[in-house]
Amino acid sequence: MTSLSVSEQRQQLRHHLEACRASTLQLTASLTPAEYDQQAHPDFSPVGWHLGHIALTESRWILQHLAGADCPLAAYHQLFAADGLPKAARQHLPDLPQVLELLQAVRQRVWGYLGIAPLDQQLRLWLWLLQHECQHAETISLVLALHRHPVGNGEFKIQNSEFKVSTPLPVSCPAAPAAPVYLPPTTVTLGYDGVEGLDNERPVHRVKVKGFWLDPYPVTQGEFRGFMAAGGYAHSDYWSPQGWAWQQRAQVSRPRYWCDQPAREDHPVCGVSYYEAEAYATFVGKRLPTEVEWERAAGWSAVGDQLGPYPWGQALPQIHQANLGGQVGQTTPVHHYPAGQTDLGIRDLIGNVWEWTASWFEPYPGFQSFPYGGYSAAYFDRQHRVLRGGSWATRPWALRSTLRNWYHPYVREIFAGFRCAQDADGSLPTLRERR
Repeated sequence: MTSLSVSEQRQQLRHHLEACRASTLQLTASLTPAEYDQQAHPDFSPVGWHLGHIALTESRWILQHLAGADCPLAAYHQLFAADGLPKAARQHLPDLPQVLELLQAVRQRVWGYLGIAPLDQQLRLWLWLLQHECQHAETISLVLALHRHPVGNGEFKIQNSEFKVSTPLPVSCPAAPAAPVYLPPTTVTLGYDGVEGLDNERPVHRVKVKGFWLDPYPVTQGEFRGFMAAGGYAHSDYWSPQGWAWQQRAQVSRPRYWCDQPAREDHPVCGVSYYEAEAYATFVGKRLPTEVEWERAAGWSAVGDQLGPYPWGQALPQIHQANLGGQVGQTTPVHHYPAGQTDLGIRDLIGNVWEWTASWFEPYPGFQSFPYGGYSAAYFDRQHRVLRGGSWATRPWALRSTLRNWYHPYVREIFAGFRCAQDADGSLPTLRERR
């Protein structure tokens, strides 16, 4: 985008902002009052709060910070700011039509400023804001899934008509190939320095990666069923000490979004915590990949040539390459998108489900916060594990192989799965070494 003229940048940026907003508003089309202003889970705010927060954040960063105007939503700061009310108090919100009016009023003023904004100096912040809305739109999808999918109660779909399905989904699919893929040792450039890169993706730096084996697709429901059938949730031998302590408290027996239907056997397992992913990997004699290994698989060719921010190169993901943007409204078979695979045949690295990695969320060498100190740095506490790859609900503007998501290892309400890895010599770290 930086290679375009300022006029072309304005036009493209407006197009992206409009498309992103349309996809956000699509999620509000059939909201019930309870879905709008009530929590579905103690860790997540109501849908209405996210809508108001999107409006407040846009007004503060574009109109107040960049344009130098008064913040038109200053009266709503305590209600909609991330550091305002605790999540349990973010209820009894202004009604949906009023919040939609706030979004529209702010956006109209933003359009006025965009026409004169010096994008050569400001583009990074504008693209951060675009991705901020994408992130909250995905959280809205998550909250709706929690409202509409009682644990163990079958299938749900949260489809976004702004993104059209490119090919019909098969009713049944052939079994996906199971053989792990070997990635030889190499040195990679980790991170992303494109203007849209978030602070935790920067700065890029060189890292040596040992050879390793990686499963060609995320663990499927059919595969995870074997862990459940073997009593995996009840055997401490498969769990790290921290994971087993969590399981003793949580007493879960299946993934959060488990759908017990034959047609879902080739779908990735969805709604697992890091601890569950780690336990399954131990059960099958494997481990979780590090985030360096994951990025090496997604962004680099078999011989070590850098591909770009996607397995297919530089272009934004399209709906024939990955399950993204709510186009389907749920997971899809792990081998449904051959156009998105790597040259080694590794699939589903982009979209479908976020993938837990073995890495703590930590700063890259030379890290600098942007646009404010707490955006990423507040979570560099060795209490959050890194996830990669995006999910079926992630918008394309916030989806690339270098993007780092992070959550506490006990969180299982997000659209997360995992794939397994092995050292080149087949050895595995002990549970103590994985902590």
